[in-house]
Amino acid sequence: MKAFFLSLIAFTLVSFDGLQVGESDEKVEVNRTLDAWHKAAAEANFNNYFGMMTEDAVFIGTDPTENWNLKDFKAYAKPHFDKGKAWNFKAIERHIYFDNSGKLAWFDELLDTQMKICRGSGVLVKIGNEWKIKHYVLSMTIPNDNINEVVKIITPIEDALLKKSLSK
Repeated sequence: MKAFFLSLIAFTLVSFDGLQVGESDEKVEVNRTLDAWHKAAAEANFNNYFGMMTEDAVFIGTDPTENWNLKDFKAYAKPHFDKGKAWNFKAIERHIYFDNSGKLAWFDELLDTQMKICRGSGVLVKIGNEWKIKHYVLSMTIPNDNINEVVKIITPIEDALLKKSLSK
């Protein structure tokens, strides 16, 4: 019985904060940064949210027209944050990778959102002691069996965008 309780305590300590055994300190910090970033949006905390991004950050949203630099993304997002409700994304799965310098990380994540399951991916850079989001891409997931139905819905919209783009 004593061994059981000791094992339970060890498991609890190792699993603290949802971290896995052997996770590097940097991976822990990147996870915390991304979780705090998503939390700041859920709490409509504009300054915290955008404070976690680099000055040259890019945000690519789900709509084909949503490819924003930081200034444009702030302009788009400000009215949502001002209403006290931006968006609420919770990571359900995340993979993090690092370059050899340890100052560049990239990730992909599955998210529970108001749009159901979405995929986020991006790049973070370490500036001083902080990880900052430099590039983020949000996309909706579509089951392969439903691709044709979705294509039927988006075809008229995207054909018009293609025609406009090709005419430039």
